[in-house]
Parts: sequence; C-alpha cells; structure tokens
Amino acid sequence: LSEHQHWGSDLHLPQMSFEEIMYNDKSAYKWLCTLKKVGIVLLTGAATQQGELVKLGHRIGFLRLTFYGPTWQVQDKADANNVAYTTGKLCFHTDYPVLQHPPGVQFLHCIKQTATGGESEVVDGFHVSNKLKKQNPQAYQILSSTAVDYTDVGIDYCEFAVQCKQRIIDVDSRGQAVRINYNNATRDTVFDIPAEKVRPFYAALKEFDDLLNSAEHKFTYKLKPGDIVTFDNWRVLHGRQSYPSGSQVTRHLEGAYVDWDVVMSKLRLLRKRLLNRD
Repeated sequence: LSEHQHWGSDLHLPQMSFEEIMYNDKSAYKWLCTLKKVGIVLLTGAATQQGELVKLGHRIGFLRLTFYGPTWQVQDKADANNVAYTTGKLCFHTDYPVLQHPPGVQFLHCIKQTATGGESEVVDGFHVSNKLKKQNPQAYQILSSTAVDYTDVGIDYCEFAVQCKQRIIDVDSRGQAVRINYNNATRDTVFDIPAEKVRPFYAALKEFDDLLNSAEHKFTYKLKPGDIVTFDNWRVLHGRQSYPSGSQVTRHLEGAYVDWDVVMSKLRLLRKRLLNRD
C-alpha cells in the first residue's frame, strides 16, 4: 500500500459495484486498496437519491463533518456561497486546504446529470509533482517550502471563518509529495513573503498549474446517475467543465468526506477478518 500507481490521461478508471462493496468484504477490501494505490475508484449502481453516501460512510466507519455539513449538495443555487454551486467551470483543486487537516477522501454521488457539459476532470497530483521535481527542482522546492494563506468565510451548515497556512506541495522527510494543498477559490489575497520571492513563487505555481492542465496529465469522464466517484483528496485534484444554466436543477451531486485514518482502520479490520476466514 506504500506504493502509488501514477497515471495521466491514459488512466483506466477502476470501477466496482456499489452493492458489492457494501455487502462483500473482499470487494470492500479491494476498493479501499485500489483507492489507496491508484487514488480514485468509481462505484456504480447506487440509488439516485440522497443518503447513499451516509450508507457508504457507515460501511467504512463514519463521515467527516465540516462547515458544509455531513453531506452537501452540489447544484446550481441562487446566491451561491461556493463556486461549486454554480454552473461555471471549476479549475483543478483539492478541497479544504483552508483546514489544518484537510479531509483525506472525497465521495461525489451523481443523482442527476445535465445532458450537455458538466464533465468531470481529474489529475494525479503526485505524478505531476514528480514531473515538476525532475524538470524544475527549484520550482518544486519553492512550492514545497512556501507557506500560502487560505481563508473561507460564510454560512452553510453553520457560520464559519477559517484561515490557515499550507504549502502547495507537502513533502515528507525524503522530499516526496504526501499531500497537495491547492485551491485558488480559497487562496487568500494576503501573501506575506519577502517581495523578492513573489515573482519566483508565481512562476513556479504557473509551471505546476500548466502541468496539471496539460492534455497528457488530465483525465476527463462524465458521471452517470447512480455513479459514486471516490478519490484521494490529498493526491487527486478535481475539476468540472461548465454546463448550461436553466430554470430547473439539471445537475445534482451529493458530496461527503472521510478521513484517511478511518479508511486505513477499516482496511486493517477487513484484512484481519478475511485472513481469519481463510
């Protein structure tokens, strides 16, 4: 499980049955192992109604509560308090870098899908980070050492005003990427670094962003009603293509989070259970 399988536009998106992982321990174990190694798995065949993610969370342990609630609805809303709640394009990002400990895994359940547009896009942040490290070590060093301010203020599940500093690329003691913290929607206007370091930082960030958006690295797919995409929010950056607005809701996803501690706990329990059976 310590080895990641990196990918680009050639990703063969792993798919599994929602019912199987819910009621079969071997399937659930395979799902979580694949999620850890590849970073993304598509579950198919869920009911097209709210509440399926709560069941999925209970299958593992429990969902992560955030300021947007235990689950949240991604759809076009009047007076949207989040860019996701519009019909516009979403650029590549990880969720919640404004938290000191961002959620490790994200679930998105497609309940209703627009006929035109709305395609989902993902990119392997660890793969892109490795590319950046090879082609421009200085840019990698800048993004892995510069503290960036993130902020989010508003009201949803409750009123909130959160703020913290994160490095775009978090690294371990060996200098290997272990978490990507990148979301321009919540990146603060405050940037308190020495003036002479500002231009090099933005040059490094542009190079990283260009790699994220290059055709060889991003994978595009379209969720169908009943699909649940599960992915590593510390590794996989996700986005969405725009879609037409209308008088009625044409696209509806339900989202939720779970922490990696909960996922790894379930993996160990499933492994022990399966070994005891054998």
